[in-house]
Amino acid sequence: MTAQALQQRDLAVVIGLEVHVQLETDTKIFCGCSTEAADDEAPNTRTCPVCLGLPGSLPVLNEAAVEAAVKVGKALDADVAEETRFHRKNYYYPDLPKNFQITQYDAPICADGTLSVSVEGDRREIGIGRAHLEEDPGSLQHEGGSIETADYTLVDYNRAGTPLMEIVTEPDFRGPGEVRAFLAKLEEVLEYLGVFDASRDGSLRIDANISLVPADEMDADGGIDESTLAAANRTEVKNISSHKGAEKALAYEVTRQKNAVERGREVEQETRHWDESRGITVSMRSKEEEKDYRYFREADLPPLQVADWKERVPIPELPDARRERFREEYGLDAEAASKLTSTKEVADFFEDVADRFDPDLAATWVADDLLGELNYRDMRITDVEGRLDEFARLIELVDADEITEKNAREVVLRTMLDEGLTPDEVVEREGLGKAGDDAVAAAVEAAIEENPEAVEDYHAGEGGALNFLVGQVMSKTGGSADPGTVNGLLRERLEE
Repeated sequence: MTAQALQQRDLAVVIGLEVHVQLETDTKIFCGCSTEAADDEAPNTRTCPVCLGLPGSLPVLNEAAVEAAVKVGKALDADVAEETRFHRKNYYYPDLPKNFQITQYDAPICADGTLSVSVEGDRREIGIGRAHLEEDPGSLQHEGGSIETADYTLVDYNRAGTPLMEIVTEPDFRGPGEVRAFLAKLEEVLEYLGVFDASRDGSLRIDANISLVPADEMDADGGIDESTLAAANRTEVKNISSHKGAEKALAYEVTRQKNAVERGREVEQETRHWDESRGITVSMRSKEEEKDYRYFREADLPPLQVADWKERVPIPELPDARRERFREEYGLDAEAASKLTSTKEVADFFEDVADRFDPDLAATWVADDLLGELNYRDMRITDVEGRLDEFARLIELVDADEITEKNAREVVLRTMLDEGLTPDEVVEREGLGKAGDDAVAAAVEAAIEENPEAVEDYHAGEGGALNFLVGQVMSKTGGSADPGTVNGLLRERLEE
């Protein structure tokens, strides 16, 4: 359809994704080189003849990568192939040492899956057309600027051969916000499976395909005829590496394309680069077609029988199922259940605490107090993974009524995170042991005797007077009295 024809019609956005996920394995997909990068790693040192593509080297498939792929397929409710095989995808680019990429073409390991996503309260089923294994190329470092302005570009092959799983969605997205929600949900599922680590640099990379189609050719459910999609020029945006980045890149690109149509210009079928620093997409090259890659069978890797792996490879309880179970088993509301299943580590810790203490107490301390303090410090629960017994001990001190909830929350927990002390060390150092009944009663008497004006105000009906007296008692006991108990004792004494 011409730009002039599109100009006269309302336009709808159609987006499909190719999500490249780095699988968590000890070694690369076709060789024994480590996937673990050292902090001081020099370029091109974590390599061997296989991942450098030297003549005579032969690939050997990593079994752990196949197991990870099967787990992903099961989690996406996809069909796991009876037989899968590898192909060579031929193209010349500096980060591809062999001048071809070992990937999968017409026999992917997984196909026809779905992922259910909540978008502004509505549940959406996003179709997964295929998910296949492939090797990562090396990485390019543009020195002196962006891809457009760099003085020169360096190539580091340390990443070359890292196992990837490319998850290709159907063109089921109708806006950038939906893409962000999908990526967050996908990452959550992958982390639950234990096949993905979001903290790794470059662990998630997204290529997005965007088309504009006439809105009146979309049905009520958002479906689009294949002929309409085929007639639309498609732009691919590369170099997206985060949920937020995907939303920004796609919002920019949608606006750019609509502006082009409004000015009567054609939307080029091309590949564009997302320049995150400038918040724009820039043209890289004309969009390749499938035939340009000249796929042919990888002769050095025999076909792989994987159908029976689906039964042999277990997967854990997934986030949605665990969320629902937490609501039923522990009586949690939707918000608390969502927080407590945000990662598998959080969910595991909550269940451990809920087995030892009242579930409501466990939920409050894990979902609100611990996660709240961690978020404030831009930390994840994995950052304190070795200290979870200490946080359970803090909850035990509160449950046993040995310290007040206020001191536990505002002093002990914060000091534990800021200084690395145990709860018992903080309690001893700060003298936070809970005051005895006699000490609290004495502090109540002293507060009443020393503040006659506040007592008069209380009897005159001024509500703030009681809060003032409670504060005086808490000060006298060094915060070691229970505020609820103090409030009750003051009321009893003042009403005599």
